[in-house]
Amino acid sequence: MMGTEPADQLAVRRANLSRTLRHIRAAGPGSRAAIAAATGLHKTTVSSLVEELLSRRLVRETGLERSGTAGRPGRGVALSPELGAVGIELNVDYLAVHGCDLTGRTVVERRVSFDAARRDVEGCLDDLAEAADRALAELVARGVTPVGLTVAVPGLVDVARGVVVVAPNLGWRDVPVVSRLAKGLDPALRVGVDNDANLAALAEFTWGVAAGTADLVYLTGSVGVGGGAYGDGRPLRGAGGARGAGAGGGATADARLLRGADGFSGEIGHLPVEPVGDPCGCGRTGCWETKVGLAELVRRITPEFAYGLGDGPIPDPQERIAEVRRRLDARDPAAVDAVTGIGRWLGHGGAILVNLFNPRVVVLGGYFADLADHLLPAAQAQLTRLAMASPAARCHFVASDLGFTAAARGGAGAVIERMIDDPTTVPADG
Repeated sequence: MMGTEPADQLAVRRANLSRTLRHIRAAGPGSRAAIAAATGLHKTTVSSLVEELLSRRLVRETGLERSGTAGRPGRGVALSPELGAVGIELNVDYLAVHGCDLTGRTVVERRVSFDAARRDVEGCLDDLAEAADRALAELVARGVTPVGLTVAVPGLVDVARGVVVVAPNLGWRDVPVVSRLAKGLDPALRVGVDNDANLAALAEFTWGVAAGTADLVYLTGSVGVGGGAYGDGRPLRGAGGARGAGAGGGATADARLLRGADGFSGEIGHLPVEPVGDPCGCGRTGCWETKVGLAELVRRITPEFAYGLGDGPIPDPQERIAEVRRRLDARDPAAVDAVTGIGRWLGHGGAILVNLFNPRVVVLGGYFADLADHLLPAAQAQLTRLAMASPAARCHFVASDLGFTAAARGGAGAVIERMIDDPTTVPADG
């Protein structure tokens, strides 16, 4: 039927399928009549759209629901739990997996220690492939058909080509992640790769403590420090209309993650904050992550856990953080002084981001979230002091509750977003 329709009609239908699916996700189960009333689409159009979504297993029918005070009740329509996705994050010291269904229900989630520094690229990719196979099989065993898989990596990623251009902390350059992983997987499965901070920002925007906040910046808190920024779709003015302090601008952006001209935005850990500072893994000096990255925290407080030392198994990042917290709770002077200093640098870099993007909230992930009670006083004070629009901008730091699996969750979320953006990418039964 659809193969004979003109291209413009196909585009309209795809848009209406996406519109219907987005409404169901936002509003929850509802009758066809209720969907028509809310979306402004004709009832017969909605009925046809729902039938197609049912054939693609993107929605399911629920019990009878009444859309008003009169008339017969209709069958409700809800998102289907039959389809799902997997996200996998490969970082310097851990590998995280998250699998969920279309409703967002977590089906698989775990994180294991992973020593990327002691593996070559092929070894890392072998481990990625093994983790992917296992997670996909677990989804299937639990009655969820995976539609796609996204890998999160800390570095510059050419999303269109599926290539990690450079990941300094992993020692990667021009690694074709997608083509390598896709070799052993079902050809129908969509495989992608993206920057870890971008995917974590997607997870925060969709499920996190500041979900739905139009102007949001997310910061990873790991060995590397990355960021993802969400805009609200208006001209680039920010939450308070003051974005871009120090320069004018009138470019427009869609209501989505801000990626930049080449898709490489978010490398905020490499903001030069101290020109004569410490060397960074990227080859430059004085980058922000040399001041606030997890490696710096460990070096200053628990040098016995420092990265690159010892021949035994690499500790999980939360094991390192637990020891730091123990010393902070004991009011160890060196630990308190180190974290206060890191908090000031966190606020310093945060103020640069606030001056650029004028977000409503800066979400702290990774170890920043775990130690937020110790980091935030100094960080917020520095942000307030250095942000041009403060206190008018009313921006504040907030700790994420998604933990170290945020990027993996965002990887699965990216697959789901693609399904909802274009439901025709999911084959119809029969």
